[in-house]
Formats: sequence, C-alpha cells, structure tokens
Amino acid sequence: MPAIPANKPYRVGRSRTGLGLFATQPIKKGTKIIRYFGRLLDSRKKKDDAIENKYLFELNDRWTIDGSMRKNLARYINHACKPNAESDVRPRKRTVIIRAIKNIEPGEEINYDYGTDYFKAYLKPIGCKCDACEKKRKKKRAEARAEKLRLKAKAERKAQKAAEKLAEGKGGSKKTPVKAGAAKGNGAAKGSGNLLNGKGLNGHAGKPAAGKARGAKPAILVKTQAKEQPSQASA
Repeated sequence: MPAIPANKPYRVGRSRTGLGLFATQPIKKGTKIIRYFGRLLDSRKKKDDAIENKYLFELNDRWTIDGSMRKNLARYINHACKPNAESDVRPRKRTVIIRAIKNIEPGEEINYDYGTDYFKAYLKPIGCKCDACEKKRKKKRAEARAEKLRLKAKAERKAQKAAEKLAEGKGGSKKTPVKAGAAKGNGAAKGSGNLLNGKGLNGHAGKPAAGKARGAKPAILVKTQAKEQPSQASA
C-alpha cells in the first residue's frame, strides 16, 4: 500500500466491507478530499472495452477511468446509500474529484454513492452493507421479532380464554341431581299432614304415638266397672 503524506486528512483502514478510507482530521463540507485516477480506457477500442473490474469509473459514453492501480487511494472509498461525500465528475478534463458534502469528523469513514448501475450489478446481489442499509435491516429484524412476540402473546391469551371457558362449562354440569323417590316421599308427608312440631316422624308420621294409645284403653275399662257395681249391691 502506498505511503500517505502526513498533510492528507485520510488513511486506509479496516472497514465493514474490507478496507476503507477514514478521516484523520476534520473535513469541512465542500472540501476536495482526493482525486480518483487511473488509466483512461477508450470504449471505441475493443481491447479497452473488454476490460472488466470493480474499479471502472465511467466519465461518459466513451471514456472510463480504470482505478484498479494501487496508487489510486480513492478506490478504497466504499459505497453508501447516505454518503458524506460525492464524486465530482469532469468529463472534459477527464477527472473525478471526491468532495465532502457534510462535515466529516476524525475517525469517520469517507463514502459516496456509486450510482444505480454499479449498485444493481455488484451490491444488490450480495446486499449493501453501508450503515444506512444495516440500520434498515436491524430495524426490520427488530420489527419482525416484535411481531412474532405479539402473535405469540395473542395465541397464549386465546388459549387461556378457551381453557377458562371449558372449565366454566365443566363446573356447571356437576350440579347434584335430585332423586325422584325422595321428591315423592316429601310430597306424601306434606300431603298427609302427619307432622310433629313441623318435623316428620322418621317415616312413622301416619301412626299414633304409643303413649296415647295405651292411655285410651284403661279409660274404657273404668267406665265398664262403674256400671257393673250397682248390680252387685242390689243382689
């Protein structure tokens, strides 16, 4: 890797996508950062038109810069969907200047938008790894996790309600049934009226009390003897 002069406000360092260009000093908006250079390719020549690599910078329909040479440090600048720099293309001069479009702080990676054609050909198939796209993917993953948890909680609440409803149905069917014979017996006791102090006599409500039955017979005997005594006196 070529040495970078100390007065340059950038360095090559490790990035998410491999190597990248990082600011070593504050870079103000509008500052020219670096020139993208390399061998000029003429599309009218079959030999030049046959060259293919990831560092071709098209100036117009005819001229293209082949920036694959290692001295071209601008080739380490990565793509970003929300960049902090831009490419200032000058077809007549056949030059490309990378210019800051935001204030860039030391340690921040320098990036620019490669354009729609490059994005579709090289980045879209493998997925863009810039900060903006990474944030979108993280947001989508978080939303997917939240939706999954929401659906799980909804299913659990539904299952709980179904279980409670089933339990209520079983509880209502366990009422004590009334026996037919017992109901008839109670009705007969009430109909006869043979109750003592409002209580049934243990199934003997229809019979008289034993004490009362014994007391009635001696009373009849006494009356009989009283009628027979005068006949003996007269004799």
